[in-house]
Amino acid sequence: MTWVRVLTAIIVAPPVLAAVFLLSHSLFALMWALIMLLGAWEWSRLAGVEYRRMRTIFVSVVAGSLAFTWFLPPQLHVMVLVLGVAWWGVALGLVIGFPQSLDSWNGPWRKLACGWMVLIPAWTAMVALKRHPDADALLLLLLLLIWGADVGAYFAGRKFGRRKLAPHVSPGKSWEGVMGGMALGLVVTVIVGLYKGFHGAEVWMTMLLTCVVTMAASVLGDLFESVLKRMGGHKDSGRILPGHGGVMDRIDSLTAAAPVFALCVIGGAWLV
Repeated sequence: MTWVRVLTAIIVAPPVLAAVFLLSHSLFALMWALIMLLGAWEWSRLAGVEYRRMRTIFVSVVAGSLAFTWFLPPQLHVMVLVLGVAWWGVALGLVIGFPQSLDSWNGPWRKLACGWMVLIPAWTAMVALKRHPDADALLLLLLLLIWGADVGAYFAGRKFGRRKLAPHVSPGKSWEGVMGGMALGLVVTVIVGLYKGFHGAEVWMTMLLTCVVTMAASVLGDLFESVLKRMGGHKDSGRILPGHGGVMDRIDSLTAAAPVFALCVIGGAWLV
């Protein structure tokens, strides 16, 4: 129900935004590590792993990988982001080719490997953005882009949705919904740009292009998890968030969008 989704969002959003502005870098990293570990637990279920011991092992592997990544030099974090973005290129092919691509990644262990590639770069991106001199503005913009694209797509899709985006993956999503989400996201981008006092056509074009690519990646993240749920016959990744499903249902867009956004920002440094 729409009102349940809205109420849950109202409850969840303030703590997340407070964490962006108030937490130190290490506490922020820890908070997102816990979120990613909850996502890993849910991912193992979606992957078809039935035994709690094996699911716990997967969560432990993700936790160890996050800890290892934390101690890497910041320069190597960029390499993690590059690998993460490259992985989403592979994921795009899997989504476009579904269900013909099913044999390429069917089976619990392959799905768990996909989960590792989804979660580790996403966490690295959030940590890298928090280290940026303009961290508050960047993280706020990223979250607003994802939320805006999601809200815009939801309402535009319900009102105007006609042409199916990926009927074999997520029949409810439409191109009209994607365009509505993009439009709202661009409005958010312009507001942030005006607030930051951006000047010059090159800066504006770079910022707008980054945000469009980020929102496109967020759609891919949503679709990729939809493929995983469809393969396992699941409606939601969990039930922790009323009206929204599980943690993965809320961060699926971010897992793809964050590495793309962070790599564009670090590469272009357009918000310094």
